[in-house]
Amino acid sequence: MSAAYPPSWYAASAAPPAEQPALDGRIADADVCILGAGYTGLSAALELARAGYRVVVLEAQRIGWGASGRNGGQAIVGYGCEQSTLEDLLGLDAARALFELSREGMGLLRARIAEHAIACDWRDGHAHVPIKPRQERALRAGIVEMAEKYGYPLQWWDRARLRAELDSDRYLGAMYDPLSGHLHPLEYAFGLARAALAAGVRIFEHSPVVELVRGPKPRLRTARGEVAADFAVIAGNAWLRGIAPELESRVMPVGTYIAATAPLGEARARALIRNDMAVADVNWALDYFRLSRDHRLLFGGRASYSSFPPPNLGGVMRRRIRAVFPQLAGVPIEYLWGGYVDISLNRAPHWGALAPNVFFAQGFSGHGVASTGLAGRLIAEAIGGQSRRLDLFARIPHAPFPGGRALRTPLLVLAMAWYKLRDALW
Repeated sequence: MSAAYPPSWYAASAAPPAEQPALDGRIADADVCILGAGYTGLSAALELARAGYRVVVLEAQRIGWGASGRNGGQAIVGYGCEQSTLEDLLGLDAARALFELSREGMGLLRARIAEHAIACDWRDGHAHVPIKPRQERALRAGIVEMAEKYGYPLQWWDRARLRAELDSDRYLGAMYDPLSGHLHPLEYAFGLARAALAAGVRIFEHSPVVELVRGPKPRLRTARGEVAADFAVIAGNAWLRGIAPELESRVMPVGTYIAATAPLGEARARALIRNDMAVADVNWALDYFRLSRDHRLLFGGRASYSSFPPPNLGGVMRRRIRAVFPQLAGVPIEYLWGGYVDISLNRAPHWGALAPNVFFAQGFSGHGVASTGLAGRLIAEAIGGQSRRLDLFARIPHAPFPGGRALRTPLLVLAMAWYKLRDALW
């Protein structure tokens, strides 16, 4: 694995495609140029190439280097916000349409894994687990609401039923979703890249875009070249820097961190999570965890809303693991890594167009594993002249984070401190 990838269990256990060249010179024969070789950009590239477009992708680092290659690997139906948020913003009918699109996104994820034989360790099943009685009440009410309003099947597991699958006394039950699941996120990104390359997409790595030049034929410029195309797609998410200020002001980069224990052995690992599901609690500063294919516990959490990693991150993660699985006291952490995800102020997806020939998708708010593929498909549809489905997302209002560049991070840190206090006290 190239040293360009930050150290992680994902990077240590994944087999990347051949390294792609850096852009050097001018390309003028592209139909579409895409900024970002993560899930969104690669999904859009694959859809467009299969429709006959000549596609170029510019990646600042390596394929899947950002959130696509560092996230928790949990693929969940829905979005980063609650459905009630979408109802309040757009009404029930539009919220239902958006939820059905999220279900399509999950189906698309599964279909791409199967069609392209992507060896990314897909596993079925996801559980949201409550710690406090108020959280249990909210999850139970949510199951009823999702069935009645959205026709979506979720299961309530009482504490005994959960304990049959999860060897932890911490939780009061579970809202179980058999249609969601988890995967190896970097291997999935690599699989999308291989499929895109096979379809004729040109990918340039180590080619950070420094300027978007808008106009009848938009251009994406790097330090050593540029691509002029009929359409541009901005899929940089948390890593945009000075390319489109109106996009950057509406997302906040948030650090999230994951620990991988030493291998536990198959029997010990299976005793922790017998059905191999992914699990996440419902605190604002949540914990999430699952098993790896080599029988490690992958445990995420301890988000940072400032630009700095939490102090003593290793010690914090060990304490959080012991709070869930005290039987793992003394098991060492062998990998510890983090990265940025992009959140919008209302946690709803922020997708649309800056101009008739410049499209974007961002604001996945920690729920991007499945919805990024949907975003890529909808952007490809819009470039092909069918924008109705993308337009539904463009109707979601998004305000900039308050405080501008100087104050938005301190203000968010203060807000998150309140939510953490609420998790602890109520």
